[in-house]
Amino acid sequence: MELVCIDKQTFEELRIRFCKFEERMTHICRPVEDLGLKNWLDNQEVCDVLRINKKTLQAYRAKGILPFSRIKNKLFYKPEDIQRLLDLSYHPLIKSRL
Repeated sequence: MELVCIDKQTFEELRIRFCKFEERMTHICRPVEDLGLKNWLDNQEVCDVLRINKKTLQAYRAKGILPFSRIKNKLFYKPEDIQRLLDLSYHPLIKSRL
């Protein structure tokens, strides 16, 4: 094995360059961040979550109750919109006076 001696300033410059290179490689190699696209629900998933049929879901869309996105013939819904619909339809239990 051969040993190479370098001055401290050169070593620091090499170290800094290596750290910058490592940061760039980490940035390039990390998985692509989820843009929320995995979270969108299709018709069947929404029907399952809300326990409704497709006709009812169609009525919600027609009445503007539930926002949606359409790509060709496929419909998608944001989970936040489903949650908002449930929250707006929530009726808390009222204790009866005895």
